[in-house]
Amino acid sequence: MIFAAILAGGIGSRMGGTDTPKQFLELGSKPVIIHTIEKFVINDNIDEIIVLTPKNFINHTNHLIDKYIPNHKNIVVIEGGKTRNDTIMNSISYIEENHGIDEESIIITHDSVRPFLTHRIIEDNIEAAKKYGACDTVIPATDTIVESINAETIESIPVRDYYYQGQTPQSFNIKKLFNLINSLTEEESNILTDACKIFVLKDEDVHLVEGEVTNIKITYPYDLKLANTILEDIHD
Repeated sequence: MIFAAILAGGIGSRMGGTDTPKQFLELGSKPVIIHTIEKFVINDNIDEIIVLTPKNFINHTNHLIDKYIPNHKNIVVIEGGKTRNDTIMNSISYIEENHGIDEESIIITHDSVRPFLTHRIIEDNIEAAKKYGACDTVIPATDTIVESINAETIESIPVRDYYYQGQTPQSFNIKKLFNLINSLTEEESNILTDACKIFVLKDEDVHLVEGEVTNIKITYPYDLKLANTILEDIHD
């Protein structure tokens, strides 16, 4: 089976000027999270969509889904975790308890605040996760990358051709991801906040999937303004 885990556990502290988590802010005529969920709803290859939110936003999220995506049959809202990896583990636990996990089971993990992912990106993630066991969506770095250890002076300027900007989805064979997460030491668990980093740490290959420059993450107020501009261009 193929599952999508929409990671909506953040509280959006960097958005500023609002107590509402950024995934619930309005983008056009709908909340950001609804735009994101809709991208997965229309994909026939996905068996179930698991939305993971803070506990006190579960009812609100269910209300939004009922309002904007009526007659849905394959969306469930559950509590996220304290960290990104905890949230992913919550989704895996849900899958194991309600469906079971076989050798072919795939999970697509995606930021709730990246509402402009495309059907092509989702399909490429599914294909790569099936073939390689793990994949990350990326775009080539366009700016020069500067490394500074002390945040005051330049340590090095790496060759830009070898660097990419990470996006989401990140997609995995569920059993492989589950086993690797459970193999982490407590120290490793405390420093690893990205599922792909777990694979890299354990010397497992992560395949690259080509992203899109429009697959932006809404983090700051400017990002929301840019997202509304992108949305207007799509609808023109």
